[in-house]
Amino acid sequence: MPLYKLQINGKSYQTEAEPDTPLLWILRDHLGLVGTKYGCGIAQCGACTIHLNGQATRSCVYPVSAVGTSKVITIEGLSEKGDHPLQLAWDEVDVPQCGYCQAGQIMTAASLLKKNSKPSDEDINTAMHGNICRCGAYHRIHEAVKLASTKA
Repeated sequence: MPLYKLQINGKSYQTEAEPDTPLLWILRDHLGLVGTKYGCGIAQCGACTIHLNGQATRSCVYPVSAVGTSKVITIEGLSEKGDHPLQLAWDEVDVPQCGYCQAGQIMTAASLLKKNSKPSDEDINTAMHGNICRCGAYHRIHEAVKLASTKA
């Protein structure tokens, strides 16, 4: 089995895996970074969203062999103390119900705010469109993204 050297949340990791192993399983099962969630396994729900060189990426279908020297950021690495403007806005707006999709929602929103610090309602809707919340907290998610954009 090949050995992969990965840069995740500013730290170096090594792991052996089959080349087609999804990055999600490397994060969760090999490295114990369980904040990134498994939702659908076909890149349709967004629960597994991480940043790969700053781009929101669905880790459930991204093979570890494709990571190379890319920098990976998971929800655990978004901020050292959990004080990213999105995390604070999530708390202030009281977004989560079950919370399962929230890491992916926050990572998608963080990618949006990195590219567009003052998104319009349409920008937020477009960016967040592919992330599914089974509890239907879309209004609060939108409100938290908007709030975070005023604090970032």
